[in-house]
Amino acid sequence: MEIEKILKKVKNNEMSIEDAKKLLESLPFKDLKFAKIDFHRRLRRGIPEIIYAPGKTKEQIKKIVMEMVEKEKILISKANREIYEELKEIKNCRYYEECGIIAIGEKEEKGKGYILVASGGTSDIPVAEESAVTAEELGNEVKRIYDVGVAGVHRLINYAEEIKNANVVIAVAGMDGILPTIISNFTSAPVIGVPTSTGYGTGINGLSALMSMLNTCSPGIAVVNIDNGVGAGVLAHLINRRIK
Repeated sequence: MEIEKILKKVKNNEMSIEDAKKLLESLPFKDLKFAKIDFHRRLRRGIPEIIYAPGKTKEQIKKIVMEMVEKEKILISKANREIYEELKEIKNCRYYEECGIIAIGEKEEKGKGYILVASGGTSDIPVAEESAVTAEELGNEVKRIYDVGVAGVHRLINYAEEIKNANVVIAVAGMDGILPTIISNFTSAPVIGVPTSTGYGTGINGLSALMSMLNTCSPGIAVVNIDNGVGAGVLAHLINRRIK
């Protein structure tokens, strides 16, 4: 059923708004053969479709972007400068090089409160920034406290008030991955742990940090995949937008 027909039925009181919404949520996608663009993800999930750059050519990415640019805000993750050079002439295109995110479209209006992003070490900042930028681009105020890992826990204590007052906290750490557990002692807000692949050999590219976060003795900590800053930023956004 076409959108126009659905809207006419609503206008003529032949269909309820809720029934129309259900139909709109499942409308067809744009089929480019190599990609199928989901234009209604925001309607269903409250977020736009996010393009994952690795494994795609810059030509494929540009073709996807050109189909989306007039209809939806665009986020591209794990992108390099070569991809940005291909897209930079598009209006409102910006590149966050430290975390590899390209954003296209207007920045969204910020809601109430803030999301706090903390990193264990300086080496974790690229993943932390991926979380922070994702949350900001989706319309959230974000505060950052970086290099406050448990090797010098007094650095973290200095930010106890900022942690306590956050609506959501994202804790990004490699090595022993214990930062989310420590941070959860300072706040009743949801804490999202992001393990990173930084660390020495027995860290197994972030697997040790992941296991530590999953085995936390502090109940209620959510954990995303290794180096998945985007996933943490989206989760924090979905939580934060429901806070009145």
